[in-house]
Amino acid sequence: MALSAYAASMGEGLPAHRSPMREVVLSLPFTGLWLARNSPARRVPSHGTDLMGERYAIDFVGVDERGRPAGHRDWRTLLATEPPERFFGYDRPILAPADGVVVAVHDGESDHEARRSQLALVPYLLGQAGRLRQGAAAIAGNHVVIELRGSGAFAALVHLRSGSLRVAAGARVTAGQQIAACGNSGNSTQPHVHLQVMDSADLSVARGVPMVFRHFRERPAGAARFLIRESGMPGESAVVEPLPAAYVNH
Repeated sequence: MALSAYAASMGEGLPAHRSPMREVVLSLPFTGLWLARNSPARRVPSHGTDLMGERYAIDFVGVDERGRPAGHRDWRTLLATEPPERFFGYDRPILAPADGVVVAVHDGESDHEARRSQLALVPYLLGQAGRLRQGAAAIAGNHVVIELRGSGAFAALVHLRSGSLRVAAGARVTAGQQIAACGNSGNSTQPHVHLQVMDSADLSVARGVPMVFRHFRERPAGAARFLIRESGMPGESAVVEPLPAAYVNH
């Protein structure tokens, strides 16, 4: 959701990906139910490109108990754009995935209309090249970059809601602390949070670092029941939810 096939083609001439840093273990950056999309459990690079540190990135879309991103469908769903407020994930709290120090923030990018319609996606796709030329802010939208304690790596959380950032550069954060809210800023077709770990705080030169998540439950695509995962990467189109603290501390 963060970069298109256009961006992937732009990355074809990049040098071979460096040997990755050690795998980083994180907590899921939210509460409630979310749908995993563009998971590195399906393919690497997960978003089809190594640009901007996205090699092992993953997207999460807020959903309800039925796995739906929105509870309302009408003519706009099929033919036009939709207000981001229509989606369950919009404005949900986004949490720090680990302890660390905020090293970069960017706010002020607007939350644009969502696009589930194939017709509405056409002008969006035609604008991809221009957004890529504008740089990281146009792609990531509002975002926070955290230097993860003890790992030498950096986590980026992007597409955040305009005006929702609660932290500034230099702030120390702890895992589970709210840092912003889910939005639809930057290169995004519907409200979601994009998370990636990198070897640099600079999105323009960063290389992706592999990651896994701790203590969550996962309902794989097509399955009826949740599985308990002590550690791992959610599968493509799986619904996930962090386990409550009472279970984790059991």
